[in-house]
Amino acid sequence: MFEFLTSPNYPAAAVGIENDEVAAVSLDRKNGTYSIRQAAAVPLAAGVLEPKFLERNLLDADEFARALGEAVTMAGLLGQKRWSAALPGSSARTTILTLDAEPASKKEAEEILDWKAEQAFGAPAAEMRIARRRIAADREGRSRFFVTGVRLEVIDEYETVFERFGWKTGLILPRPVSEANWLVRSTSLGDSLLLSGQADGFTALLLHRGEPAVVRSVTCPANEAGDEIYRLLMFYHDRFGGVLDRILVIGDDLEKAGISEIAGEAFGQPVSLMRPSDVGLSLEGTGMSFATIAAPAGLAALS
Repeated sequence: MFEFLTSPNYPAAAVGIENDEVAAVSLDRKNGTYSIRQAAAVPLAAGVLEPKFLERNLLDADEFARALGEAVTMAGLLGQKRWSAALPGSSARTTILTLDAEPASKKEAEEILDWKAEQAFGAPAAEMRIARRRIAADREGRSRFFVTGVRLEVIDEYETVFERFGWKTGLILPRPVSEANWLVRSTSLGDSLLLSGQADGFTALLLHRGEPAVVRSVTCPANEAGDEIYRLLMFYHDRFGGVLDRILVIGDDLEKAGISEIAGEAFGQPVSLMRPSDVGLSLEGTGMSFATIAAPAGLAALS
């Protein structure tokens, strides 16, 4: 469902970008399961990339380009010209916007949504690339939209580097939205939760009946993440009822055993966290971690 965020151009290869690492990947698909065809990851030195929404990201564009080129070369994808890209989660902002009343026209709706996006993201609409998709109405029947914004100045930094390689980048999404594609692809109709970890906290994306219901970006030290996750699970239990048994945790900054215990406490019964194989991705024999590969592979799976 996340293809609305840019033009529908789905390359078979993707890069994933984080503050400490860049990765390149292409996939094979057989019998509904994806496996890694080609992939490589290269670490980024401190001070090369600092993902931020309002400020410059690439502090050393030349070193970033060098590492990106090395990852692509190691993966055997140097000749690939069409790519998707997963940006760091902190480089973009995502939310769900609700309209208090139905606008009189499409133009009025766009103006209201731009205004609400400005309030939610803290930047003028004219300075952002904003993408939105209508989702199911709330309980009161009010229109809702899943919205992502990236500042033009920030996305231009990345696209300028991509252009050095002669790439055509048809799909550019923030990391949590890229990772959530694995849950959207799942055939199960149950509700699901993505917890995408990062150095300064995590992003939670709750899918209810296959559509985003809650988006939260939480900034907190690692020792407070458990309390925040417990509050989120209790909110789900109170709001939607039942047990949320599809939880996908991605990122080395989130302690999976602790989250499984927290979920069991919130719901009163054991909860198992999803593995890559549960969402249709095989990492067998690759030596690649799911945290490294999940976002770019989620985009490559769209091709």
